Amino acid sequence: MTNTTPAPAATTNEAAKKDQANLASLFARKPEFYLVPLVFVVIITAWELSVRLFDIPKIVLPGPLAVASAFTDLVSQDTFWAHLWVTSREVLLGYGLGVLIALVLGALISQARVLERAFMPYVVAFQTIPSVALAPLFVVWFGFGELSKIVMAAIISFFPILVNVIAGLKASDPDQLQMMRSFGANSGQVFWKVKIRNSLPYVFTGLKIGALFALVGAIVGEFVGASHGLGYLILQYNYQFNIAGMFSVLIVLAVIGMTLHAFISMIERRVVFWAGEDSHAA
Repeated sequence: MTNTTPAPAATTNEAAKKDQANLASLFARKPEFYLVPLVFVVIITAWELSVRLFDIPKIVLPGPLAVASAFTDLVSQDTFWAHLWVTSREVLLGYGLGVLIALVLGALISQARVLERAFMPYVVAFQTIPSVALAPLFVVWFGFGELSKIVMAAIISFFPILVNVIAGLKASDPDQLQMMRSFGANSGQVFWKVKIRNSLPYVFTGLKIGALFALVGAIVGEFVGASHGLGYLILQYNYQFNIAGMFSVLIVLAVIGMTLHAFISMIERRVVFWAGEDSHAA
């Protein structure tokens, strides 16, 4: 039988102080670790107290506890997961289509000034049209199915990605371009080895904005005409004056948007590893 020698008290205290110092250093470098939960608790508490203090009816503004109960009921229903899958599919397919078109068109426009002068005025004019006004047309052209929502998500996510791709490809360091050309690099080598690399921070910024816009486009399309999806579910709750149910669906939409943003940010940190933390936080 062996005896375990207890650690000296001085060593234990030093380890505790070291852990406290590491925790303080972490909070100093990343204050969001405690600020985000703190702000959440303050908002939820103020919301619940306001509803109780002013006796606001649930049909106008339910408290956080009522919303939490409605959210639990929502996720326990099999139909909710079917609606979630429909909207997720529309967002992902529409976003993928928007990204593909924006990358190809952005690369072409950035390399040929005549294309920029010919197409950009139409692209900007098309983007100034409110997406809500386009949704009824897409329903007429592509039907009440998922295709009209996919096209809507693609159109609304396309523009921010395109603008950032063009800006990124034009933001290359002139000294780097001059050096590549002085070493005899052709246009293709300059494009792939200098312009693409320098444009990546801009491209990922556009991708993150476009992902959120794709979600908005799909929901707007479902508002106009759909028989499935989270937008359709919000309308059903609205007809039933189930405000807590509407809030619970909005929470799901927020989670989807944050997940998309976090996923793209994770890829950005791996691909654009040379950029600073501030760039990744955009």
